[in-house]
Amino acid sequence: MKLKSFSIAALISLALITNGASATEHVLRLSDGDVISFEEMIEELKKVDIVFIGENHENEKHHKNEFEIIRALNYKKIPLGLGLEMFTAENQKELDAWVAGKLDLDTFLRVYYKAWRLPWPLYRDIFTYAKDNRIPMIGLNVPAELTNKVSREGFQALTDKELGKLPPEISCNVDEKYMEFVKRAYEAHEIKGKLFVNFCEAQMVWDKSMAWHLIEYMKKNPMRQMIVLSGTGHSWKYGMPVQAKKESIYTFKVILHESPGRLGKDTTTKDDADYLILEN
Repeated sequence: MKLKSFSIAALISLALITNGASATEHVLRLSDGDVISFEEMIEELKKVDIVFIGENHENEKHHKNEFEIIRALNYKKIPLGLGLEMFTAENQKELDAWVAGKLDLDTFLRVYYKAWRLPWPLYRDIFTYAKDNRIPMIGLNVPAELTNKVSREGFQALTDKELGKLPPEISCNVDEKYMEFVKRAYEAHEIKGKLFVNFCEAQMVWDKSMAWHLIEYMKKNPMRQMIVLSGTGHSWKYGMPVQAKKESIYTFKVILHESPGRLGKDTTTKDDADYLILEN
């Protein structure tokens, strides 16, 4: 009787995952150009240390895809952690309390809306699932006022006190290759001169800081696979992933979403990502 009950429960769980994956069943694997299934991608993802997923923050479908990837990997009993652009490292105490079930929803929502500007329903399923399944949520970001100041005035404008809020030894060496990446990833072709250099420096500070917080957590929790949710530009291989690679030997895969005019089947390469989730 117990075996029968277990089998039914397992079948229900598998059905939920399979049905949920319908939104992401068409995936372009950029290493060979093959269109593969969601399940094939999950089998490949479970072998790496870090999975970076790029999102358009306001796109509900992107968040649904993120949720299905998290749920599918969790179903395979892989110990997970979520690295989140939506929260700063200063939010870690509240994030830990939320995952431990020690923070009520109203209190958590106050933390959320102070850290992030987008409607809670976009992330509700992901963050509730993390709490229900005790999946650690790790704040990767730095205070927005720092990156905003760099974007306006440049990295050199930061005071010693402001630099103290960044990870140690953060530098900001923007070269032509990085600027070309920023132009493409952020569609920043209209920003010119010093303003563009400042914008590039802000993105680099962002990417380096989030990568540093990610790697520091992984050093202390080496048995967990990290799933990193951040904006498309940060998740692009030349954004946060390359900064994480400079600081560690962890393996990773990058997943981006098809975006007409920005990330297409014919314009996205393995230098940009490992997988492109197709719109259909």
